Amino acid sequence: MQQLPKRLLSIDVLRAITMLLMIFVNDSSGVRNVPDWIDHAPGNADAMGFADTIFPAFLFIVGLSLPFAIKNRISKGNSFISILIYIITRSAALIIMGFFHVNLETYSTAAILPKALWAILITIGFFLIWLDYPETMNKAKRYTLSGLGIVLLIAMAIIYKGSEDGQITWMRPQWWGILGIIGWAYLICAIIYLLSKGKLSVLVTALILFIAINIGKHTGIINGRLFIIGDASSITLTMGGIIITEIYARLVSLGKTQRLWIIFGLTGVLLIVLGLLIRPYADGISKIRSTPAWIFICSGITVLVFELMIFLVDVKGKKNWFKIIWPAGTSTLTCYLMPYFQVFLMMYFHIYFPRGFNSGFGGLARSMAVAFVLIALVGLMEKKRIRLKV
Repeated sequence: MQQLPKRLLSIDVLRAITMLLMIFVNDSSGVRNVPDWIDHAPGNADAMGFADTIFPAFLFIVGLSLPFAIKNRISKGNSFISILIYIITRSAALIIMGFFHVNLETYSTAAILPKALWAILITIGFFLIWLDYPETMNKAKRYTLSGLGIVLLIAMAIIYKGSEDGQITWMRPQWWGILGIIGWAYLICAIIYLLSKGKLSVLVTALILFIAINIGKHTGIINGRLFIIGDASSITLTMGGIIITEIYARLVSLGKTQRLWIIFGLTGVLLIVLGLLIRPYADGISKIRSTPAWIFICSGITVLVFELMIFLVDVKGKKNWFKIIWPAGTSTLTCYLMPYFQVFLMMYFHIYFPRGFNSGFGGLARSMAVAFVLIALVGLMEKKRIRLKV
């Protein structure tokens, strides 16, 4: 494996920007009278809005970060089995949270608890189970709190009632949710990375295979669903990030980091061009349908923005420019879950934004303000060691 520094601040900043924008676009999805280009494009459209670029960027960043996490564990002397267990438990946590979240979409009024209260309680359960407890905390207390979180999630699962086509249903995977998709993509890509020992040729081969599956699905060559791989869109994005980090590591090891600018720049532009070229032949461009054009274009955009962050943060040392959103890059999962408290507490207590903040520019300003406030709150929580660690 090529050696890497323990952490790239540029990845933290890129992750922070992406999380800020994810909170913004999720909140602004309920704002009326906003420009079409800001929102998600309709599922049947051959189009892509600004909001459609955020989630793929996050999947790509998962890939950028993955080699650092695994190599750091290898450098500490962790065994293959211990790293594999780490990968599986981390993935399982994301999949479980995504499983609960996706079932919020079909939560029924026939359930014992109101939807808002159920959502708040499962989020509390997530925090109790996966909180980054201090090492100095008494183990009995820690296990008691984690156990309480597990019991809470089990209880919420038992009382759950969903509604689909007029039928009362129990919890079901459906589409796994955002966190679940990330969890499955991380599991597959991390295991490939671990087994291949980060060998670039193997990673590139895997990426080509995933791209081929995605293209095959959207051109009708491949029919049916390939279990957790699906149409391979999420794992393609994540594997793309892994390869970019490995290319960076190789340039560092060869002392040729100056080549990074031309390599990453050309890669980003080439990916965008490939997306535009394949668009007419593989189901257009669509996030909802996760088409090849969408994958290529979003990957290209993310590579170019990452290159910019390397220049600003790692080379020019402009980390303080992003100080206000820094917690979103270091406590990202905590940031992702905070809107669940905000939205469902407001729903439960019937609190609403003033009318002027639900439409047009006022609504967009509100959504951006919500994102900054939640990140600031996470920053305060981080100082008190209240953050999730998965």
